[in-house]
Amino acid sequence: MNKLFDLTGRRALITGSSQGIGLALAAGLQQAGAEVVLNGRSVEKLESAARSLGAGARMLAFDVTDHAAVKEAVNRFEGEIGPIDILINNAGMQHRAPLEDFPAEAFERLMAANVSSVFNVGQAVARHMIGRGRGKIINIASVQTALARPTIAPYTATKGAVGNLTKGMATDWARHGLQCNAIAPGYFETPLNAALVADPEFTAWLSKRTPAGRWGKVEELVGASIFLASDASSFVNGHILYVDGGITASL
Repeated sequence: MNKLFDLTGRRALITGSSQGIGLALAAGLQQAGAEVVLNGRSVEKLESAARSLGAGARMLAFDVTDHAAVKEAVNRFEGEIGPIDILINNAGMQHRAPLEDFPAEAFERLMAANVSSVFNVGQAVARHMIGRGRGKIINIASVQTALARPTIAPYTATKGAVGNLTKGMATDWARHGLQCNAIAPGYFETPLNAALVADPEFTAWLSKRTPAGRWGKVEELVGASIFLASDASSFVNGHILYVDGGITASL
C-alpha cells in the first residue's frame, strides 16, 4: 500500500516555494521521496529555503508571470538536469480593497500572478510531460474558488479561474497520461494571511464559521499533495480537493 504514495525517483517543481504553503509542500514531497525544485524570483530567499530542506533541494529562479522566461527556464532545466515529473502551481498573491475602489493595476497584477502563472508554467512543463506520456500537475486553488467575501472579489475571480483551468488541463491532457488536479485550501496560517491571523475579530469569526473551529496549519496540506502527486491518484483528473476544515460544506 505504501508504494502507492511513494515518490522516490520523481522530481517535483513547486512554484512560489520560498515560504508558506509552497515550502511546506516541498518539504512534504521531499519526505515522501521526491527530489524537489524550489521556485521564486528572489535567489536569496530560495537559498534560505533550500538550506532549510537540506541536501538535495534544487532551485530554479524565474518570474512565473513572464511567459518567455518560464519557457526558457523549464526547457533549460529539462535539457540540463532532467524531467519534471510533478508540478505544483502554488505562486500567487492577494490584494484587498472594496470592489468599487479596487485599483485596475492591482486587478491586472492579481490576474497575472494567480492565473497567467498557472497557464505559463503548466504549459511549459506539460509539453515535456506529454512527450513522456505521464505527469502530475497540481494547481493551488482556494476556498474562494467556491465562495466569496467582501474586499477580495478579484482574488475570488482568479481562484475561480484556476479551478476551471484545472478542469481544462485535465480535459486536454488526460489522454496523454497526465493527471491535472487542484487543492483548494481554506484559511491557513501563512504570510499571505498574516493580517487576518493577527486580527482577533476575524479569527473569532473564522472559528465559528469553520466546523473544525480553527485556522488550518500548512502541514495539513501535505497529505493531499502527496495523494495527487502519487500513483494513488492515477484515475483522478480535473478534481478540486477542498482542504478547508469543512467551511464549504456548512452554512
